[in-house]
Amino acid sequence: MTHKILLNTLFASAFLLASNGVFAKDYQLGDLKISSPWARASAGPAKTGAAYIVKISNTGAKMDRLIGVAGSIAKRVETHNNIIENGIAKMRHVNAIDVHPGHATSLKPGGYHIMLMGLKAPLKAGQTFPLTLSFEKAGEIEVTVEVKKIGAGRKMKMDRSKMKH
Repeated sequence: MTHKILLNTLFASAFLLASNGVFAKDYQLGDLKISSPWARASAGPAKTGAAYIVKISNTGAKMDRLIGVAGSIAKRVETHNNIIENGIAKMRHVNAIDVHPGHATSLKPGGYHIMLMGLKAPLKAGQTFPLTLSFEKAGEIEVTVEVKKIGAGRKMKMDRSKMKH
């Protein structure tokens, strides 16, 4: 009986860890809190990828800026932003991403993100890799990026206008 209870507790604990993201981690660097760095798995032998950060919160009184990202996962690692110009979506390199005091900045699909160009190998779901984030005032911190399955971070939109009930 005790063995059965122990086994059920073990399975329940494993489920909770898996559903909450075992690799999801927060990092503290001075007044900055960096939450849950992640990347999407590569589609086939893709040579580019992107990494995201759920949120960078600044609890301090002064603005800071993400001024660089480095990592050995790819030949080049840069900060980029997606913009709409004359109705056309474009991706642009940015030199810095502002993190205002009392606010949070997100690096997410369709917005600011970290481009991984010249990947040394495709990103696989379940893999992790390090990136070093450089901030203008707070300095540098190494974070671990969790690779999630293809399609992670996308919100499905469903057209229900033609549905009949």
